Amino acid sequence: MTKHPTRILVIGGGCVGLYAAHRLQRRLRRELKRGDVTVTVVDPDPYMTYQPFLPEAAAGSISPRHVVIPLRRILPRCRFIPGEATAVDPEARTVTVRTLATEEAGAEPLSLGYDHLVLAPGSVSRTLPIPGLAEHGIGFKTIEEAIGLRNHVLEQLDIASSTRDPAIRDAALTFVFVGGGYAGVEALAELEDMGRYACRYYRNIRPEEQKWILVEATDRILPEVGEQMGQYAVRQLRGRNIDVRLNTLLESCENRTAVLSDGARYPTRTLVWTAGVKASPALREWDNLPLDRRGRLRCTADLRVTGHTRIWAAGDAAAVPDLTAAENGSGQSTAGAEPALCAPNAQHALRQGRHIADNIVAVLRGGTVTEYRHRYAGSVASLGLHKGVARIYGRNLKGYPAWLVHRAYHLSKVPTLNRKARVLAEWALAGLFKREIVSLGSLEHPRAEFELAAGENGRHPESH
Repeated sequence: MTKHPTRILVIGGGCVGLYAAHRLQRRLRRELKRGDVTVTVVDPDPYMTYQPFLPEAAAGSISPRHVVIPLRRILPRCRFIPGEATAVDPEARTVTVRTLATEEAGAEPLSLGYDHLVLAPGSVSRTLPIPGLAEHGIGFKTIEEAIGLRNHVLEQLDIASSTRDPAIRDAALTFVFVGGGYAGVEALAELEDMGRYACRYYRNIRPEEQKWILVEATDRILPEVGEQMGQYAVRQLRGRNIDVRLNTLLESCENRTAVLSDGARYPTRTLVWTAGVKASPALREWDNLPLDRRGRLRCTADLRVTGHTRIWAAGDAAAVPDLTAAENGSGQSTAGAEPALCAPNAQHALRQGRHIADNIVAVLRGGTVTEYRHRYAGSVASLGLHKGVARIYGRNLKGYPAWLVHRAYHLSKVPTLNRKARVLAEWALAGLFKREIVSLGSLEHPRAEFELAAGENGRHPESH
């Protein structure tokens, strides 16, 4: 009887899935070539988005195609299936996958077997039942949302410059961002830079007419960089006439009016929601796996799903114990409290993906798995062109040095030499030439003009 190859199945092509599969194909090069091992990656999108570059892509500093990493190119020894996992059966060791092809053909979903399963479905935006948010809010988690937001902001400048109605003009020039974490602060700072620069091409719009508002529910922004640097970031933003409102909630955005808990009301055509993320809702459909109260997979310190020796998980969708916090005496604040968990950020996701791959290789070769430990090196954040804050190994940096560290760090972490070279080249060219200020909003509906033309032709049969 012929023995089938060891099947490693990776669900999710984000940061964890990409780095895990890439490490596996490098460390199992001989086994993959002989056919002793197969690695399959399943994800709806054929690319991984390097999210720390989204703010710069939105501001036009980086081309959108250089923010995404094609999975088929970086994982040539792995099989890629564009689809979505809908069910996991640990007893049968199978995963049910729905693909576009099976949906269009009305066929049964695929059933993929595995010997080792890596679950990394990632996260989605965490929203609240705020009136009007679903109708008017704009997310900032995908490359499509980032470029859509860029187009939207430039379109608002077009609207403001071409209307005589002061109410429409004021709403078009008011930009509200909700959430004072990395995504919200960096997106607002980069786009404010872009909006101020763009005003030189709109003779009837002055930069000071734009209202940029940051709404944060807590008493600080960018908590990862420390209290001192967080306060500096607030001062720096306010020095640019950005209205930073701490301890404030968004209560409603119906009728294109942002209503805040402090009583302020802002008519606005732009409301960007960046108030955190939550684990992929797909996890709740897999009701045979243990979840914590936040809907994340419960994991042990070696990155296995609790109670399952052949299922591994990491990233935003996994509750991974932070052993370094426990060693420092901060792993458990009070009696009975849950232990500290690794934060859902790219720094952990990248390292956890590699650690899963190393543990799987250890199992295949009869070695010993190890627990995930990572001492937090620090955090960096951009506040726009040539501006930033950072806390590296306990040392604070601000301004231009912090901005340089931010760029250097993320350039070193973006996958493939190809992407590093392209991003570096774009940064160099951006320093030599003026910023591109053009809206390509029609890309969101590319068939609109043809549909209109076809519709007109249908109403006039005699036209040729």
